[in-house]
Amino acid sequence: MAGADSGTVSYEELKQLLANNPNLFLVDVRNKDEWDNGHIPRAIHIQLDTVEAAFSMNPEDFRAKYGVGKPPLDSPNMVFYCRTGKRSAQGLCKVKHMGYVNVRNYPGSYTEWSEREGRGSS
Repeated sequence: MAGADSGTVSYEELKQLLANNPNLFLVDVRNKDEWDNGHIPRAIHIQLDTVEAAFSMNPEDFRAKYGVGKPPLDSPNMVFYCRTGKRSAQGLCKVKHMGYVNVRNYPGSYTEWSEREGRGSS
């Protein structure tokens, strides 16, 4: 079973995190046009090519740009996703190199989410 130690989160685990964890920091690293066509509720859009710059910002600038507080390095619930899991894995590697420790990838990503939730790209 996927879990914190595996570095991934399943659809079911993500649903639980969204329902039960107000401190979930869910990052969508897709391009803006993909984001505009639909995204997982409560996600924050930080495009892959801006991940390092975003997580290098001071907390005030981060909040001004993204509308949420910058997560601490030991934030317990950070999840990255994209369309198929590849770009989110790259984003996850970038923030781990920056010192974030509890980051997981949702490999099903938006493709699985939209299929399971019965939503197309509306």
